[in-house]
Amino acid sequence: MPLAVTNYDFSVFLHVTAVVVGFGSTFSESVMFPVAMKMSARNLPYVHRMQLVLNQFFAIPAAIIVAATGLYQVDKDGWEYGDLWLSATIAILIVIFLANILFFIPTDRRLLPIIQKAIVDAGDKELQLADLPPEYQRWGRAEGIVGSIMGLLLVAAIFFMVTKPGL
Repeated sequence: MPLAVTNYDFSVFLHVTAVVVGFGSTFSESVMFPVAMKMSARNLPYVHRMQLVLNQFFAIPAAIIVAATGLYQVDKDGWEYGDLWLSATIAILIVIFLANILFFIPTDRRLLPIIQKAIVDAGDKELQLADLPPEYQRWGRAEGIVGSIMGLLLVAAIFFMVTKPGL
């Protein structure tokens, strides 16, 4: 029996895979900072490097693939862009994409040298969160808050895509 996979089926496969791999990996970012701090603040440069990799090479390409395959599916299925579930999901995708480009990536690029300098300045002294520069603490908290919001938005987008409320 031949394997019959349509272009549409393959598009859905790519769409779901991009969401799971590209955005799913970013959920791990929510635990990176607390785990690093439990071990040692000296692990924080690794956290920022890992977040840069996940956002640049997983989340950004995933957003592009999700957008491209989603537009294809809208065209093939004849969905209406004015439907709440679709317009809300597109808006969420745009917000997540822009948050990565305009906030997460620049913030991690900003925080990496700050924490590296704090570690060098501390010498052999073990660093606690309170010892870190105020700018680092402020931007680190902001990343945590914005990251939580992006996670909730991603869950909302999945809900809209799966349930398609209003149809």
